[in-house]
Amino acid sequence: MKQKMIVRSLAAAGMAGVLGFGASQFYPPQIAHARTEQVETVAPSAAALPDFSKLVEQNGPAVVNISVVGNMKTSAQAPDFGLSPDDPMYEFFRHFQVPQPQNSVPMQGLGSGFIVSSDGLILTNAHVVKDAAEVTVKLTDRREFKAKVVGADPQTDVAVLKIDARDLPTVRLGSAKDIKVGEWVVAIGSPFGFENSVTSGIVSAKSRSLPDGTYVPFIQTDVAVNPGNSGGPLFNMKGEVIGINSQIYSRSGGYQGVSFAVPIDTAVYAKNELVAHGKVTRGRLGVTIQEVNQSLAQSFGLDAARGALVSSVEHGSPAEKAGLESGDVILKLDGTPVTSSIDLSSRVATMKPGSSAQLEVWRNGKPRDVAVRVGEAPSQKMASSKPAVDLSKARLGLAVRTLTPEEQKEASVEGGLLVEQVSGPAARSGIRAGDIIVAANGTKLKSADELKAAAKDHDTVALLVQREDGRIYVPVHIG
Repeated sequence: MKQKMIVRSLAAAGMAGVLGFGASQFYPPQIAHARTEQVETVAPSAAALPDFSKLVEQNGPAVVNISVVGNMKTSAQAPDFGLSPDDPMYEFFRHFQVPQPQNSVPMQGLGSGFIVSSDGLILTNAHVVKDAAEVTVKLTDRREFKAKVVGADPQTDVAVLKIDARDLPTVRLGSAKDIKVGEWVVAIGSPFGFENSVTSGIVSAKSRSLPDGTYVPFIQTDVAVNPGNSGGPLFNMKGEVIGINSQIYSRSGGYQGVSFAVPIDTAVYAKNELVAHGKVTRGRLGVTIQEVNQSLAQSFGLDAARGALVSSVEHGSPAEKAGLESGDVILKLDGTPVTSSIDLSSRVATMKPGSSAQLEVWRNGKPRDVAVRVGEAPSQKMASSKPAVDLSKARLGLAVRTLTPEEQKEASVEGGLLVEQVSGPAARSGIRAGDIIVAANGTKLKSADELKAAAKDHDTVALLVQREDGRIYVPVHIG
């Protein structure tokens, strides 16, 4: 059986047919008459099917086609270590494998988006514009604009674009909080480049948690989506955007009846943060949580399977300081019931770091109140977005800077240099922007000058590189 995959792509294209049969041709007159009456009875229900034409007419001009040109980073084939991927030691060795040299491969992509302000602000998916060197937005009136990527947030898969235009048509933003399972929804986008294609379906489920490490409580629908619809809007019957089409669940890589959208409430929070600050700041408690099933509920003495079970508490985290313990079940956040683990994590993520929160926790068979001060979730990348530096004369091919005290604490290092840009010998050795150089030739580094001195008069420099939670020595051949 092929492995199920979460595929990031979105689209829309659909088809419906109605078949009718003449009853009098196959039944005696009296039966045919009864059959005709029956057909007349059910016919009005067909007329009651929703008509999306007005919705599409009003909102279609605000949906745009996005084309992307860029370079995608690829690495040489990594070794398999002689182990099966199912072997418990495979992941251990894979984590510490020698970084592979990266190459740039030209890529082109298509996606969708929608205009949220008349002066040219556009929402789409982060994965649509990932690694983009040039982004082009095409409107329904055939005008094309070069777009600037204001910001992108991989955690929510939301990106904000800006085009230089005025008096543009816009969509109306609604809220995903009030949607109901079973209600009709409509997607507009560019599947396979077919611009402004429309498909419809129903909401299949709410607050879906996907195994992609995000904080997003996805909306599940059965709207037909395919590659090219990524970033397109999902409308309710009021003509309001309630989500951004983002992913499909598939064994084949194509649409198979299950698609997911980022709730517009989550997307708007990310948009506002990106426009105001260039990044998304999130709250955190510092706990690992899981769903509470019936068996766990019974074992903890709960009356029903509800809340979020704390499986571990991070050392030094806000949760530990507040007294949360492994085995606690978080039932409420600021007085509002916690329905699931994704419900808790998505709500905490939108809280401002430093703010206070009140938790109702189930411990030892009874509830108790816990006050916690929300912390700040670490950013995914510490790499700077400074203008490119000419590295042609850099011996190692590195542009680095010292880590701030906060970054040292986050990375659990003393000193260290953050790689901002890389080329030449360092790039060929597999070092990437965002890596932390801890030491050179066995000597710990605290400044760029120390790194430069370590490389002087050497043909090969052994750099101790930290990437995520792993460290490995990388020999950089200069000569």
